Amino acid sequence: MNEASEPENLNALQSFGLDVREVRKSHAISQKGLGHATGYSESYVSKVEKGSVMPSERFAKGCDQTFRTGNLFTRQLERLLKGDHPSWFEPYLDLERQASQILDYSNALVMGMLQTPAYATAIFRSTHPRSSADSIKGKVDARMRRRDVMEREAPPLLWVVLHEAVLRTAVGNAEVMKGQLRSLLADAKSPHVTIQVLPFKAGAPASGLPFNLFTPQDGGPTTMYSEARGLGHVSDSVTAVAEAQSAYDHIRAAALSPDDSLIMIRETMEGYTS
Repeated sequence: MNEASEPENLNALQSFGLDVREVRKSHAISQKGLGHATGYSESYVSKVEKGSVMPSERFAKGCDQTFRTGNLFTRQLERLLKGDHPSWFEPYLDLERQASQILDYSNALVMGMLQTPAYATAIFRSTHPRSSADSIKGKVDARMRRRDVMEREAPPLLWVVLHEAVLRTAVGNAEVMKGQLRSLLADAKSPHVTIQVLPFKAGAPASGLPFNLFTPQDGGPTTMYSEARGLGHVSDSVTAVAEAQSAYDHIRAAALSPDDSLIMIRETMEGYTS
């Protein structure tokens, strides 16, 4: 995208970036100047304007303060982050964006933040068989934007325990699974991501359902999130969180070590043939 012409068919992220660029230019502010005003680099501003990076809440608020636009960009970012997600899932998204640590236990599917586009597409096509291709694409795009949480300057610590069933459940086809498991191996190289596998031989897990624990950046209490079909549940009850933390500790202790887990993921990936 260049400043000589306005592209067509923008997605929501590109539209946000274009709005920032146009308002910035109308105020005769350079990208470097906006970066200085919002506390970011000129490169970061450029990436936001090109729609290649998800803007942070601090950046959106900084734009509103710099441009004197009230809460225009802050509200636009909120709508962008919610995207094509169902309303009952919005509390989870807020927890994910504000976390300094995320603990995830998944017993059926790879958590959304680590899914590949092909894997997510196969899931949405299965759960929404009558939806149009555009509708499915919108859902996938919204899910892919969640990954931007791990691209920010200070990403949360993400610790994921996958039941072996997640690796063995053939979502889509062999190529989709190979791509997804290859992506997990790449994600595990990050110092901010730890992945373990709970093998079948470990026996009955400490929890029969998936759940997450979120520790917020502001030092507030840890929150638990769980869900049933079409219903998300958030709890900051001291008792509920303590029980979930205990269950997670038992699951993590019963899982393979991170190194052995990556070996299992790699071997399972190699076992998928077209």
